[in-house]
Amino acid sequence: MMVDLAVKPFYLNEEEMRWVHDTLNAMDVREKVGQLFCPIGLTDDREQLGAIVKGIKPGGMMFRPGPGEQVQDVHRYLQEQSRIPLLLAANLEAGGNGIATDGTYFGKPLQVAATNREETAYRLGLVAGREGRAVGCNWSFAPVVDIDVNCYNPITNVRTFGSDPSKVAAMAKAYAKGLRESGLAAAVKHFPGDGVDERDQHLLSSVNSLSVEQWEETFGEVYRELIEAGAGSVMVGHIMLPAYSRKLVPGIADDELMPATLAPELIRQLLRGQLGFNGLVVTDATAMAGFMMAEKREIAVPKAIASGCDMFLFNKNIEEDFAFMMQGIASGILTLERVDEAVLRILALKASLGLHRQQREGTLVPEREALTMLQHEEHVAWAKACAEQSVTLVQDKLRLLPLAVETHKRVLLYVLGDRGGHRSAPIGHYMIGRLREEGFEVSVFDRENVDFASLFGSVKAFREQYDWVLYLANVETASNQTTVRIQWEPFMAADVPWFVREVPTVFVSVANPYHLFDVPQIGTYINAYSGNEMTIDAVIGKLLGGSAFKGVSPVDPFSGAWEVKA
Repeated sequence: MMVDLAVKPFYLNEEEMRWVHDTLNAMDVREKVGQLFCPIGLTDDREQLGAIVKGIKPGGMMFRPGPGEQVQDVHRYLQEQSRIPLLLAANLEAGGNGIATDGTYFGKPLQVAATNREETAYRLGLVAGREGRAVGCNWSFAPVVDIDVNCYNPITNVRTFGSDPSKVAAMAKAYAKGLRESGLAAAVKHFPGDGVDERDQHLLSSVNSLSVEQWEETFGEVYRELIEAGAGSVMVGHIMLPAYSRKLVPGIADDELMPATLAPELIRQLLRGQLGFNGLVVTDATAMAGFMMAEKREIAVPKAIASGCDMFLFNKNIEEDFAFMMQGIASGILTLERVDEAVLRILALKASLGLHRQQREGTLVPEREALTMLQHEEHVAWAKACAEQSVTLVQDKLRLLPLAVETHKRVLLYVLGDRGGHRSAPIGHYMIGRLREEGFEVSVFDRENVDFASLFGSVKAFREQYDWVLYLANVETASNQTTVRIQWEPFMAADVPWFVREVPTVFVSVANPYHLFDVPQIGTYINAYSGNEMTIDAVIGKLLGGSAFKGVSPVDPFSGAWEVKA
């Protein structure tokens, strides 16, 4: 097995290498196959979890966010039940809220990039790492190094550090540094690069359509920099890279092109060979349609490891997938040598984190007092600074700002989206409260009970009723949706800004930075990138002239459209 454990990214000493080899040699085939799996934690029921840990003996596990104390308890139970320490992962893209609902929502990566300060990305890594570690995590499925090339992509967007490859690389390296100093391994994602297609790999195998030369100058350069900086793992997406597959496999037919998770030329030749990555390769979630629709699952499960992935993320059914992996070995799809190589890298990442020593010391999961790190005073202060430095004034054509309560007391508020998700909560109610605290009289458009008669009311009466109109758009990216565009009220577009020539109108987006494309006539437009209370506070302060707009847009907020920018 051509795996050098003494060099980047593992840098193992003799004692650590001995543990890796001794542990590997002590396993039978079923135990080795178990290490390949990182299932999702769907329950905190001890009996069910114990059955997985004792039966499958997985190499890792990942839970969705929950109360910090509860997550910590589950993590502790899992580590106590596992003979070999587990990699416990979380999507720590925007802070500790990626694993603990009472963790710090620091800010989306695009908000961090808008501060134009690498120190902010480093702080995000520290916050994510410290708070993740407090509940027992040791692996972050971040940083996202996708490049937001296509403004219509429904899944990258604010999860990226923007559209400039050099900024993406710099911010991602700073995040990874903070994470590493907190004791967690980074998983750079989603190789070979999302953000070019306008489709979501959760729903189909998406396509990075760049030429070889274009890819090398963008995504290739980003991955080279992150690998050189010591990234311990790379997450491979269900994303095709046709130009490179055709270069590396001359004559490959169109119907033979596979997403990277099932494409050995992209993992073995490109990622391992040309980019020189020596660390652990993990698939993206294999219950996603981009994986499921590419190949029959009984073939795809072992083929993913045979193609060069070391770890298999999530399952349709863990027992069935385990059986598929064993069948793949029996049928010759997957060799025992490839299994050993994959498990060697899994164990090496664990050793590089010192998990075997922490297991002996009983410190794999911290004690209860570590939970004081969640929303630590320093973390909250840093998040407030990020919000203050990132809010971006895209345009104020009529020089409406700053607003004064004395002249613009009566405001009509439209809230778009704002449904919340598993890492965020609706913030419209908070905006209403803050505006009223500042002395505004706030009327709220009720989408659930639209007064259609008012649509045919007097324009003069509308002007006399409101001094200004505010749109707050919290239309978040989410898995399994085809667009992050504004969805107007279907009947008569009741909430569309027909009044922009009649009453001063302000649009604030705390998620998708491209909404101006759909409301180009609005003269005052602000991007704020993250739907948390600290960002709303910063927005209101700037609307009222309490502080200057400091954000620098990491993407083109005009979506390349001349009529939007005009």
